[in-house]
Amino acid sequence: MKTIGLIGGLTWYSTLDYYKLLNELVNERKGGAHAAKLILYSVDFAEIKSLTVKEDWDGIVKIIGAAAQSLEKAGAECLMIGANTMHNIADSIETMIRIPLIHIADAVAAEIQKQHLTTIALLGTKYTMQMDFYKNRLLKHGIKTIIPSMADIEFINHSIYNEFCKGLFLPETKERYLRIIHSLTAEGAEGVIFGCTEIPILLKQSDCPVPVFDSALVHVKAAVDFSLK
Repeated sequence: MKTIGLIGGLTWYSTLDYYKLLNELVNERKGGAHAAKLILYSVDFAEIKSLTVKEDWDGIVKIIGAAAQSLEKAGAECLMIGANTMHNIADSIETMIRIPLIHIADAVAAEIQKQHLTTIALLGTKYTMQMDFYKNRLLKHGIKTIIPSMADIEFINHSIYNEFCKGLFLPETKERYLRIIHSLTAEGAEGVIFGCTEIPILLKQSDCPVPVFDSALVHVKAAVDFSLK
């Protein structure tokens, strides 16, 4: 079994899910008392949030890059960045390490392709929804993305940074998300990507009328595949 390196704290609420899922999936595959071999580097999200709001991606590269290098030195054989938005700097991080980075958008694309879908709604921070780094990665796999209206983008972004990051998952927020998803399916979305690793804490597949792609879960599956192959 190869050792997984996970950069967490982005936020720690979803990092809890990452840790739990990594161990559960390894145990499902190997049985007995087996659990994942992993090394966790948890960053201070306040620093990351401040730099993200300023769109100081170079500042974020310094923090995430140092974490990645520390994981590699500690013995990690692959790298996971436990957040969708932080994959905006994935290309830069890859140049700083020798171990493979398991890209969350590639993992999501692989799951979408299994269901033969080509048009998908993307929910996440405004950076994930509006910047090209995620959408272009999906497009390389033949997947077109639909994003919400500007008002809904602002609502989702606010909920992520001002509710989810504080552990608040409110019923009224859930209802608004469901209305947004219904609107996007009316525009032609065949499924929806939970492109923020906290969204799966708020919503489940059973809440939604179309297939859901839980980015944290599929990211974990890809890492476990690498670890156990």
